[in-house]
Amino acid sequence: MVRRVRRSRRVDVRLVVGLVLVAASVLGVWVLVGGLDRSVRVYAARDTLAAGSKLERADLDLVETVLGDRAARYLSADAPLEAGAVLTRTVGPGELVPSDAVADADATDSAAVVVASRGALPAAVEPGAVVDVWAADAVERGFAPPAVLVPGAEVASVSPPDGPAADGPLVELRLDRERLPLLLEALASGDAIDLVPARAAG
Repeated sequence: MVRRVRRSRRVDVRLVVGLVLVAASVLGVWVLVGGLDRSVRVYAARDTLAAGSKLERADLDLVETVLGDRAARYLSADAPLEAGAVLTRTVGPGELVPSDAVADADATDSAAVVVASRGALPAAVEPGAVVDVWAADAVERGFAPPAVLVPGAEVASVSPPDGPAADGPLVELRLDRERLPLLLEALASGDAIDLVPARAAG
């Protein structure tokens, strides 16, 4: 009787190590791609949104982007917009809306008022710009020397003149509520009001 000799099969260690390395590489790529694909949905301004303006869905674009740990800094599109929410600072077109730039209207310290300019406005007076409001008291024969009545008011919007008799565009301003009575009194008294671009700090 002829006995068959069984040959022992030896496992190639190099082959096993190679397979382990390939598997680890594939797993690493999968984890990396999965981490990079963790995009979030946030809101971005469609056009310039001035400080004090009410936040409306129609004024926002939904953007999917990867923000990582910064996601909490921006307004999430996964939660409904709160009624009465307003912006506390101007947000430029295409800019992601910061969470800390959104507040309840009752919690803000600013107010809005429309001022009719006395003629053409400087080119720098546009939504988002900061202006100083100068006023000259109306006196018996003209006006008294002008002085700054409201420093650092922000331009919310600029509209065409209201009717053919108007001298210049209508400018909606956002200003501190403490200054509002002074400006309203000047407007009611017929004082001369001019808007001058504020100097940049520095």
